[in-house]
Amino acid sequence: MHKNIIKALAISGIFMIPSCIPSLVHKTENKSVPSSYNSSQDTTNTANVQWKNFLKDPYLTALVSTALDNNQELNIIIQEITIAQNEVRARKGQYLPFVNIGVGTGVDRSSRYTRNGAVDENVNVTPGNKLPDPLSDFVVAATASWQVDIWKKLRNSKKSAIYRYLATKEGKNFMVTRLVSEIATSYYELMAFDNQLDILKKNIEIQTNALETIKMEKNAARVTELAVRRFEAEIAKNQSHLYYILQQITLAENRINFLVGRFPQTVERNSQTFNDLKIDSVYVGIPSQLLANRPDIKQSELDLAAAKLDIKVAKANFYPMLNITAGLGYEAFNAKYLFSTPKSILYTVAGSLVAPVVNRNAIKAEYSSANARQVQAAYQYERTILNAYTEAANQIANIHNLSKSYEWKAQQVDALTRSVSTSINLFKSARADYVEILLTQRDALESKMDLIEIKQQQLCAAVQMYQVLGGGWK
Repeated sequence: MHKNIIKALAISGIFMIPSCIPSLVHKTENKSVPSSYNSSQDTTNTANVQWKNFLKDPYLTALVSTALDNNQELNIIIQEITIAQNEVRARKGQYLPFVNIGVGTGVDRSSRYTRNGAVDENVNVTPGNKLPDPLSDFVVAATASWQVDIWKKLRNSKKSAIYRYLATKEGKNFMVTRLVSEIATSYYELMAFDNQLDILKKNIEIQTNALETIKMEKNAARVTELAVRRFEAEIAKNQSHLYYILQQITLAENRINFLVGRFPQTVERNSQTFNDLKIDSVYVGIPSQLLANRPDIKQSELDLAAAKLDIKVAKANFYPMLNITAGLGYEAFNAKYLFSTPKSILYTVAGSLVAPVVNRNAIKAEYSSANARQVQAAYQYERTILNAYTEAANQIANIHNLSKSYEWKAQQVDALTRSVSTSINLFKSARADYVEILLTQRDALESKMDLIEIKQQQLCAAVQMYQVLGGGWK
């Protein structure tokens, strides 16, 4: 009677285990975004344009194409995808039966004063058929073990691995968008430096000619030695800045070469077309499209889905685990009897239902940690969406403001360029002093350099807007 009571208590204890699971508070992610960036509801989105059609420059597209094959960081991420894919295969295999086949042999002799030894000593065998001493054992058998996934623990674990595999693919896509943007940005920066270098060389030539004029005026006693020294100092300053730009060109080239995955070398480009490059209109669509186009948002979403499944996996550890084992094969103490059917056939079937009862702190800790990781993933998902929208809003304003800035700077350049020759003519007719020539040339140079920089910023802003919208990976 007491044995039945013990069995009933044991069974009741197993089924009471789920009531001891700690209750945790899960966070539901917020996916809402504003309906538009401004009053426009136009869904036309530049993110849907392929990067080759967006960049257009043949030298630039060749660089990007090479980078997509050779960039080391991208190739590292591709291997992470392979690793994640193998993890899915491993998780899938966990909830399928494990079947092994083996061959074994051994020798065993039990002490006469043990249970097995006493049984062997008193066994009733016919003369000439006594058990060998020592006793050999030959086995050829197949064994199988299977953890029955009654709580979907293993299947949820596999689904979690699938989500993380898909997340790594989105991570690779996000890396592609960054790579396209970084190469294009560095390429336009390189072209800008080339044009600034050309402008600086032309300005040095103009200042050198002006210096000769000043020297002649000094010989005619119309200006002092101070005027000559001031112009020489200005030329020396620009000559020094020329080498600074040359160094920036080297850095920009090598930054591109590094992204492309090759050693330093000259980057092919046609910088003479820089001023003729058109800033195409970038269509931003509506904010909700970010959720579909941006790989980093989709990556965070998949990580969140995996984290939710991890909670279910951790929770299943509180429940009983059902294991089934089985074996089928041949066994005999003499090799000549090994395959004697059916006398040498062996088979086993066993099942066990095991659940943790005492000292479940490790299981509780993992369950709590899984919940914390899910909350963390939910916040990360919301943060990624917020960051994407903020980046888009910033770039929309940046493109607009750079356009207005370029218009006014172009007017300044035009006015100062005309004033350079005017100041020299006025100086020759004694209606202006050398300082006015000096300052006018300096202002004209600075405005031209600024105009090139704004043009570069416009081109880079368009590329960055393309990246922000989620373009470049399709």
